[in-house]
This record gives sequence, C-alpha cells and structure tokens, in this order.
Amino acid sequence: MQTGAARMTLSSRLASLIALAVCGAPLAAQDKTNTGANTGTNTGANTEANAPASAPGPVSITKAQGYALPQSTAGTLALQSAAPDTARFAIFAPTTSPVRHRIDYEIWDYALKQMVVWMGPSMRQRPYITQQGAAQGRIRAGHNSRFRNEGSMVAFSRMDQSAIASFSDYREELEQVADTLNITTLPRNEQLAFWFNLHNVAMVEQIANNWPMRQPRFLEVDGVPLNEAKFITIRGVSMSLRDIRENIVFANWRDPKVIYGFWLGEIGSPSLERAAFTGGNVSSLLSLKAEEYINSLRANEKRGKTLHVSTLYEDVSRFYFPDFGADVRAHMAEFANEDVAKLIERTVETKASIREWDIADLSGGRRDSIAVQGSRPGVSAGMAEILVQRDRKFRKLEKEELPTGRVYFTEIVLPGADPNSGQVD
Repeated sequence: MQTGAARMTLSSRLASLIALAVCGAPLAAQDKTNTGANTGTNTGANTEANAPASAPGPVSITKAQGYALPQSTAGTLALQSAAPDTARFAIFAPTTSPVRHRIDYEIWDYALKQMVVWMGPSMRQRPYITQQGAAQGRIRAGHNSRFRNEGSMVAFSRMDQSAIASFSDYREELEQVADTLNITTLPRNEQLAFWFNLHNVAMVEQIANNWPMRQPRFLEVDGVPLNEAKFITIRGVSMSLRDIRENIVFANWRDPKVIYGFWLGEIGSPSLERAAFTGGNVSSLLSLKAEEYINSLRANEKRGKTLHVSTLYEDVSRFYFPDFGADVRAHMAEFANEDVAKLIERTVETKASIREWDIADLSGGRRDSIAVQGSRPGVSAGMAEILVQRDRKFRKLEKEELPTGRVYFTEIVLPGADPNSGQVD
C-alpha cells in the first residue's frame, strides 16, 4: 500500500460562480466546520443552517486558467467501442492497494451552495398554497407537484450563457483528471465521490443547456435520450450517465445507500446537495441523503395495507433489492423515523408506483413572462410562489421546534491509517 499523500485541486474555471442572494441575504447560511480528533481519523462536523429564502439574483460564472495535472502511471487505454459493457467498464473497478491521493472539489462545492435551494425536511403533507397561488387557480405558475416542498431546487432560470458553458468546462476538466490520474488507484471513497460529482455536474450541464423544460426524462443529447447518450469519455471509454450509475458504481459498491448520491434532475429523485462529495464526507452525506429521502413522501406512502414506494427502488432492484418487497422494507427501516417505521410495520404488500418526473427547478422549468411586483427584475411568479411556500414551511418547523438544518461528518484519514478507513462498501 502506498502512503504518499497528494492533493489535486481542480481549477477555478467555475470560480466566481453566482452571487445568488435573496433580498440581500444568502439562500442559506454558510456551512460551519469544527474538527476534532478520533482514532486514526479526524472528524469534522458540518452544520448547514437554513435562512428564509427569497428570489435569487442572476447567475454568472467566470472562467479562469487551468491547472497542472500529475503524470499518469497507467496512461490512456484505447478500447474498441464495440466491446461489451462488462469488459469496457472493468478497467474502472477499484484496486485493493490505494494511493493516498485526494481531489479537491472546492469550486464545485461553492457553486452548489450558490445555486441549490434546500427545501427543508419533508413534513409528509401537501404544500402550502399562498393567497396568490390560490387566486391563480388552474393557471397557477411554477410547480404543481405535491412534492415541490421536498428535497432541493436548482435556480436554472438565473443562469446566463457563460455560467452554462462553465459547467461543460468543469465536466471536461473532471474527465481530464481521470485520464491523467488512474482513478481506480484512489481510496474507494475518493473514487465514489468522483463518480457522484462527475455524474451530477454532467446532469446540471445538460439540463442547463436545454432549459426551459418540464421533465428531464424527455431531454436528448444529439438525438439520444439523456441517460443513454455517451457524451462523457474517460480513458478512451465513452460512457453515459446510466453507465456511471450502473456499470461503474452499482457494479462495484454493495451498499444500497449509493443510489442516493446520484441526482436525476427531477423532484422525485434524491436531492442535489448544497455540498460537493469528497472522500471524507461521502459516507456521512449518503446516510444523510438516505434518511431525508426515505422519510419523505417522494419515497413512500401507505394506501390501505400496501406500502407504495418510489419506482427508483424498482429501477435498481437487480443490484440491491432482488427480493423486492422484503429488501426494500429492510433498507427503509434502517433509516426510517418513527412515523415511517409505523407505515412499514402496518403494511403487508409493497408496490413501486411513486414517481415525480417534473424538473427540480426553482421556476418549475418555465420562463414565465410575468414578474412579481416588488421583486427583482426577471423573478417569475412561479419562483416567488415556491419561495413563499418554503418560508411558511420553515416558520412552521421552527414553531414546532423541529430541526430545519442538518449535520454531516467529514472523516480525515491520518498518516499511517488505512486509506480505505470508513469506506462505503
């Protein structure tokens, strides 16, 4: 096992992203980190608090110079595109002797904190409707989804062309990292963080390039459905978003909580976090995301004696839930709060039927022409409506003394400790 330490910092092409402010205040308070000692590791507690949100300002990204990459010992492998997927993706299986390298995603982390709005924990009830929303009735702008106050939303409508172009630059930069540094020789958690970040950057990139849209599942890249389009290339292997999920991560990680690391662009999927994945936080952050999703209406609800669950679980059943009903229930029980645990106990059948395909976009995937009086220029009625609903929800949570923020932990491997300490299986 090699113990030399190195840090690779991605360039600042995504720097100066977004001054997303809400009436002069940030969408959410900045994360705070405290670091303490532990056996073999240092663990930092990262606390995300949430301030009331209002209409975000316009998004802009400034490009900057690139960075120097280390020399690869593996080189670029030339593979025939006609090779079976199992053979083509075998080169991305993690090695058993990791090198102590880590990748710094500070730029992507900063971008996420500016463009993602956390909607707060699920209250497992229908969203609030404001007087304005009720007056609009059937033509109410923005989201109509009953899950619209869960998970997170992205401010796609506030992105200008330079911002959108920078997502492509950053995705290509991540590809260069994996071309030059053999990603399979990193500690397993570092590899997992890389695949999550690459996938989610690419998803944001493609949705931003094609916005406005109502449902990302209908998006195509050069005539090919988004999840099947092979617009990413690493070590000579062309791959799609589905390939990253199924042929790399699901094929090499056994813990089902990895399914929550992938953002699919829709309200019904696991949310996009306001923090980049890193080797240090990936395990804790995945557990946090699993808990948020499983305890939301997006994941499950009781109808009679049947537990209806998200079709997301059916999509990954061949990897993690072969005995579908029993396995999904056991998985949910691991992260369920008291209320959801009772739903599991009081039902006997399991049916995958829940899915919300609408885009997880603050404006509902629409470029509304009507602005709200007294708001910033270009703030649509739909955006204003959902932010008001969010504010009312947070006020209710605070009144009932329920948590509005979340805490996750960052694990730092100290010299001499196993690089794979605390790994996600």
